[in-house]
Amino acid sequence: MRAYELVLVLKTSLSEANRKKLLETIKSFLPELKIVKEDEWGQKPLAYSIKKEIAGYYLNWIFELKAELPKDFEKKLITNDNILRHLLLRKK
Repeated sequence: MRAYELVLVLKTSLSEANRKKLLETIKSFLPELKIVKEDEWGQKPLAYSIKKEIAGYYLNWIFELKAELPKDFEKKLITNDNILRHLLLRKK
């Protein structure tokens, strides 16, 4: 099993239902996903504006995958307009 940590910064203009739908979409990108820990840090101000947003909604996931991370996973995160920033780390 490979362990990863993913921090997402989402637009604050997303409704709760749209945020949950987006997170389910992200989970569907990852085959055989096992989430170890899921933290919602909530809305926090940004140090500088990103895509004309001055605040972001922060989420932190620690998850495990049996297989490799899909090669196009980060590209899908980058192309989504509702995700302001992300940080993906592989844990040892």
